[in-house]
Amino acid sequence: MYRNQISRTAASAVRSVANSQKAEILRGMATVSPVSSVNRNHKVVVVGGGAAGLSVSHQLLRKGKFAENDIAVVDPATWHNYQPGWTLVGGGLKTKEELREPLESLIDSKLKFYGNGVETFSPDDNSITLSNGDKINYEHLVVVPGIKVDYETVKGLPEIIADPESPVSSIYDYRYCDKVFPQIQKLKSGTAIFTQPAGVVKCAGAPQKIMWLALDHWKNAGLYKGNAADSPIKISFATGLPTMFGVPKYSAKLEEMRVERGVEGLFEHDLVEVEGNTAIFARPGGQEQVKRKFDFLHVAPKNRPHTFVKNSPLSNEAGFVDVSESSTQHKKYKNVWSIGDASSLPTSKTVAAITSQAPVMVSNLMSSLEGKEPEAVYDGYTSCPLLTEYGKVLLAEFKYGGEPKETFNSWFGIDQAVPRRAFYHLKKDFFPWVYGKYMVKGKWGGPKGWIN
Repeated sequence: MYRNQISRTAASAVRSVANSQKAEILRGMATVSPVSSVNRNHKVVVVGGGAAGLSVSHQLLRKGKFAENDIAVVDPATWHNYQPGWTLVGGGLKTKEELREPLESLIDSKLKFYGNGVETFSPDDNSITLSNGDKINYEHLVVVPGIKVDYETVKGLPEIIADPESPVSSIYDYRYCDKVFPQIQKLKSGTAIFTQPAGVVKCAGAPQKIMWLALDHWKNAGLYKGNAADSPIKISFATGLPTMFGVPKYSAKLEEMRVERGVEGLFEHDLVEVEGNTAIFARPGGQEQVKRKFDFLHVAPKNRPHTFVKNSPLSNEAGFVDVSESSTQHKKYKNVWSIGDASSLPTSKTVAAITSQAPVMVSNLMSSLEGKEPEAVYDGYTSCPLLTEYGKVLLAEFKYGGEPKETFNSWFGIDQAVPRRAFYHLKKDFFPWVYGKYMVKGKWGGPKGWIN
């Protein structure tokens, strides 16, 4: 009897060990093979972790109709920067370090994050290939990687702007935006040139925002006296465009300011080369190039689409994601979407534009997931808070066709072409706060306010 009890106990122990080993094997299978497979199949893949990518992915997540890892975000960046703030850095109003956060810290834990770049898009089989060779499948694809600053379009610029001792800088790059204000402070006399390129550029008002701040600094220091012959500093604005701004209402006001403040306007002058302390500009219609000496040069380089977008089946002839200007849906691939700088949407490329584009795109994508036709419409809204001096901003807001669409004009009858101190605090304080606190979390809809 005792022997039988030992025998039964031994058998039970063997079964227990066997069951334990089996459970361990099953757990291993459950936590390795299936998860790896599931994690590479997503309902929505968002390429880009910038303003557009974070806004869209979190707005989708907050709809409450996605499980964990249904939405994936793809971006190789370590840091997320609040780029509109780089103008404030250039004006000595903020530090660049306070305008960035680790990207991964901004991505909700329910989103799957791939810290890799994109090698290729394969829209015909609903997949993308990452730079590490991994393949990701999707039901819907959102392409919002932004665009790149292209220094190579200006001969000599990559080398001279990288030289910390050179008098050439730009607010368009994290590496150089904190080089601008020390150079503004350093200049005591000579010629200051601020450039704006023909073609695509992020926030078309930014090249003159920094000019107006520099002018105000030099004026307050007694170094700039407008058209006066004895002014120690002379200022020129060299733009590849024929006017000060693309929207007639605001362009008229800015041109009036340019003339009043004694700034030389070099219109249709597109910077093509920097040689020592000489800026060389191309002119339209085969006119001879213009050479100008400078003691301070602020450059707004041309911008270009990322190569992996431009060379993909998703792009138009210019290299931007080819989407409907009203629905943000791709013109050929109906499960592909794009907004922001990488898109073909014919409006200014600003964070403000994204605040209006994102809710439209999210609404239409959700409709598409439910088998319905997109109905939400983007009207081209964008905004440019133009710093005109320390303490005042001209708040340009407009939609497709260059037609003003002014929030405070419609609410209070305020003419936003008049620079105001209240708008300055929007630019300097409110917008950076609402961006970091709400927009990147999918809770901010621009002129429409907070999103429930």
